[in-house]
Amino acid sequence: MKEPERPRPVSPKNRILARITVGVVRCLCATLRLTIEREAESEALIAQHGGCLFVTWHGRTMIPIDHFRGRGRIGYHTLVSLSRDGDFLAAYLAACGLKVIRGSTNRRGAAAAREVLNLLDKGGVLAFTPDGPRGPAGVAQPGVVYFALKSGKPIIPAGIAAWPRWETDSWDRFLIPRPFARARWIFGEPIFIREGEDWTAAAARVTEAINRLQAAAEEKVRSETRYRHGPERPVSVPPGNRQDRAGRIGGDGAG
Repeated sequence: MKEPERPRPVSPKNRILARITVGVVRCLCATLRLTIEREAESEALIAQHGGCLFVTWHGRTMIPIDHFRGRGRIGYHTLVSLSRDGDFLAAYLAACGLKVIRGSTNRRGAAAAREVLNLLDKGGVLAFTPDGPRGPAGVAQPGVVYFALKSGKPIIPAGIAAWPRWETDSWDRFLIPRPFARARWIFGEPIFIREGEDWTAAAARVTEAINRLQAAAEEKVRSETRYRHGPERPVSVPPGNRQDRAGRIGGDGAG
């Protein structure tokens, strides 16, 4: 029987870059005016059910990773692919004090699934991006349904927003808050996957929940900014650029 592919050891370069990135992100996030809704209720659900799956979109993970710093010691894990990009992300998450499970659908999938289910069975928490590692962005894939169904643990969706901000030109439109931005993180009601439920319909429920929470978070941070600074004045922008304060990092320039 073929042994599952082993994750590559963390290279010295990735270890150093990860530590530098942790410091930069920590400094940035320390300036944010962050409000978190329903966090206590979510922690109570973990205690009640003995574990859970925290889910949000791949492009909105900077703030929760920083907030969950050091929680690997109490059973918080993440799932990261075996790609080269995943190597750096795994090093970064480990430097943040989170435990990392390596694997994806195409590489080391069965072994990673066993690790995840064992973690959840022991009362651990999987912080998971159901649209990762390659998208399409904002669409939950069946993996989250499988884990929730097999473990019996709840899925706790979350919506995250920050304003003003930068967004990268990557597939996930990765959000980077600007210094001193307002940020909002809203945990939703738990989602349980029923035995016999259609997986496509179940994944759609997860997608809808995250999108609804993210829309609520967006509205709150933008309305708070308008209340504090007054209505935004229109600006002249070249065709194809977004007329807002979400700057682009990449092909069409940073705001």
